[in-house]
Amino acid sequence: MAVRPPGNDGKTPETIEFGIAALDARLEESDVEFPATQAEIVRELSAEEIPYNASGHTLDLTDALDRVGPDQFETKGELMNALHPLFEERRRHGGGSILERLRAALPF
Repeated sequence: MAVRPPGNDGKTPETIEFGIAALDARLEESDVEFPATQAEIVRELSAEEIPYNASGHTLDLTDALDRVGPDQFETKGELMNALHPLFEERRRHGGGSILERLRAALPF
């Protein structure tokens, strides 16, 4: 997922990537080659914290990989499919203040 921050200077705003989109961008910038083990993925990515929402809350990649199970991923798609539910769960239920959670729950 990605969100464009508001801009008032007339310039095109940058995109804030989070969740699977942020992980995908980091994988594209890294030297990870598949098949890859959890240790190789963590080592090759520049940061272990991946943002899971536009507010900047993060998910620890090492913990997330431990939760999904396999020590090795044959393809990038396999990795992304394994981690996607964790990002979605965290985005819906985790992190943020009570005010942020209320804002997320309201329809406007």
